[in-house]
Amino acid sequence: MPRRTLVTGASGFVGRQTLGPLAAAGVEVHAVGHRRPQHEAGDVHWHDVDLLDQAARRALVRSVRPELVLHLAWEARHGLFWTAPSNLSWVAATLSLLREASEAGAQRFVGVGTCMEYGDSATACDDENTSPLVPLTLYGVCKDACRRAAEEFAAMQRVSFAWARLFLLYGPGEAPDRLLPTVARRLLSGEAAPITSGRAVRDFMDVRDAGAALAALALSNVRGAVNVASGRASSVREVVEMLARLAERPELVRVGALPDRDEPARLVASVARLFEEVGYRDVRSLKTGLLQALDDWRSRTPSKPLKTATSQ
Repeated sequence: MPRRTLVTGASGFVGRQTLGPLAAAGVEVHAVGHRRPQHEAGDVHWHDVDLLDQAARRALVRSVRPELVLHLAWEARHGLFWTAPSNLSWVAATLSLLREASEAGAQRFVGVGTCMEYGDSATACDDENTSPLVPLTLYGVCKDACRRAAEEFAAMQRVSFAWARLFLLYGPGEAPDRLLPTVARRLLSGEAAPITSGRAVRDFMDVRDAGAALAALALSNVRGAVNVASGRASSVREVVEMLARLAERPELVRVGALPDRDEPARLVASVARLFEEVGYRDVRSLKTGLLQALDDWRSRTPSKPLKTATSQ
């Protein structure tokens, strides 16, 4: 098992959740991130490096000389990443990082992609080996292109390569303007929570489970694309209404108050590779995950007198 591991994007929503499981496995963890988490599990060596700066990135790799790289860093600002020109910069930086790490002796490189690489292609579930890849956004196109080039180069260099495709994640530390934190904040403040028709079917997974799954994948010998998801299908409406019941404010949900967006109708993962090959199965139920996430969202919601439903 690789002992010295470099995790990029380690202070992000997902990245921070990989550190504890990696440290618990006994590896030496080196983390790149700009905002060191306040509550951090294990002994982690932190580096504040701009990975888009070629000289700084090369110096980091030469200093750490990682045996394993778990690469999460990318443009991730909510509402911007779909079309941000910086997606192109991250393709180049990722491929350069792979090359530099391999030259420094890295034995394994795990990149992190997205379910949006599948685009609108799935009819039942997104399978790593059989579902066509037809990304609909610059973000998805860049992730897919990066994976293709990285996989080919890694094979040439005899570096073990895997690519994790994340599906819909929620939980502690989630950006407040994303769907579920926005709904939770309104519910907890006693305000109406408008949503679309909620017909879109998605695969929701607690970010803590995703972090542990990424760590398990990184420390495994599994190669190629692997979906990181729960494998369970839920409509957006079902998830929002469950959250509202857990918050004890179901009457505040306004289904259909917002227009539906032009997006894939269904994104649900096949998780056979994750469960059977990687061996990661410890996925909490949606109800348990939402209940725990609700505690985090409650702690970040300013308290004020609740309004009644009739006042909306």
